[in-house]
Amino acid sequence: MLEASAHAQLKDILQAISCPWPHNLTLGRLVARTFRRRDNTLIQLDIGSQDFWWLGLLIPLSFDPSSAVLILSEKQRQRLLKIELPRLREKGVQLECWEGSQAPPDGQLWLMDYLGLVQAFRQESLQSKHLIIPEAEFLNERLRDVMALKITSEDWERLRRAHPSVDVALMQLHERLSRKLFAQSTRVGAHVRMDCSEIFALRDLIDSLLPSPPPWFELLQPESDHWASWAELDHKTLNWIWHLKLLDPLKHLYGLFKHQPYLLLTGTDRNDLLITQLESLASPLKVKVTLGGHLLQEPISLFAPRSQPLPNTEFYAQHLLDQSRRLILGLAGVTILLLDDDQLRRQITSELASEFGKRVIHETITPDSNGVICCRWSWWLLHQDQLPPPQQLIIAILPLSSVEEPLIAARVEALKRQGRDWFRELLLPEALSVLPQAVAPLRASHGRLAILDGRLRSRSWGEQFSRSLEPWTPLQRLLPN
Repeated sequence: MLEASAHAQLKDILQAISCPWPHNLTLGRLVARTFRRRDNTLIQLDIGSQDFWWLGLLIPLSFDPSSAVLILSEKQRQRLLKIELPRLREKGVQLECWEGSQAPPDGQLWLMDYLGLVQAFRQESLQSKHLIIPEAEFLNERLRDVMALKITSEDWERLRRAHPSVDVALMQLHERLSRKLFAQSTRVGAHVRMDCSEIFALRDLIDSLLPSPPPWFELLQPESDHWASWAELDHKTLNWIWHLKLLDPLKHLYGLFKHQPYLLLTGTDRNDLLITQLESLASPLKVKVTLGGHLLQEPISLFAPRSQPLPNTEFYAQHLLDQSRRLILGLAGVTILLLDDDQLRRQITSELASEFGKRVIHETITPDSNGVICCRWSWWLLHQDQLPPPQQLIIAILPLSSVEEPLIAARVEALKRQGRDWFRELLLPEALSVLPQAVAPLRASHGRLAILDGRLRSRSWGEQFSRSLEPWTPLQRLLPN
């Protein structure tokens, strides 16, 4: 039986190496069982698993690699090829991998990125292979990114050359859009939402003509209202770039998870949104397992005073500055200050730098030993592996997406049209899934977490953020180190 064989080999390897994560044997049996039964499976790993889970996934795969497709980000691909596969070879386990647009020969594991997954699905090349997706909590986001469309001035020129009979009309449409967008702009470099009427106007012009060059062909399909659409303005050149992203990429790829069995691995247990989406696609989970738990994590010290102001109050900026000064003063290690509001982040960075000097930097991966990095949440999640474990994390504002962002606004409006609770079904679940990943490096460094957003204690849903951070111990006052 596959489970027994994988368990025996994995046990021999684990006895020869040191691995601080104790769940690889359990993971290996679960993965082997999933492959044998071809179940739709979600395995939720505890936040302390980091990259220790690779052995539990790869050993069962080595017994029948050609039956599966492993979908990886570039960072995961590099780790697999440079660290995990050489380690397996040292232990006598050969796992051959194939990278290409067509299915591999027998005996090789098919590696692909998210763009390759989309292309293979559209070309019907997957042939009922078992899909394996680590970090599946980012599935929608990564699919949305690789399927995004970006239309520049050069694309407009190509469209005009492809349809000379409506050249003048296309030029007039572009000029009308340009005047409208810059008139709506409230600041330099603004992102201005565009509605679907612009796509409909284009379709009316060229619908009966020859096929349009990319990316226009995909844009002008009947499902145009499934896109979030906005313009990125360049006030210096008076040009603009048209950005489009799918509201729900899984629905756009209907059938991807319906006709292939899949195994999803996540680094969080906050996956309600993902599970709901899979169920809506007639692709429900058969197995859902959580490995590990809070007992295996180091508790963090949480500083979150009561009666803090809300981020939308006029005196919040001063509160944030005063508390940040107190938190940074005398701290020996690296501090990360997380804040997505661009204007406020740059203001706080400047004012902190005026007091603490060059140790305060903005989104740079080369801090001093006691440096302070002011950054966006997305920047921290992307670069945290390149930085030393922080001694302190300051959360200025909880990671709830702003409805002023064009993509978020379009997704919210889509839920409103269906009469659904857009805050508790979209903004809150996505924020709750981000927080444990952002805080994870603190557990390794026994660092301190400070949350300066008053909504943590004043809103009923703030308790959900507190629970997502467990285990933690309250820090009632700041004491000098």
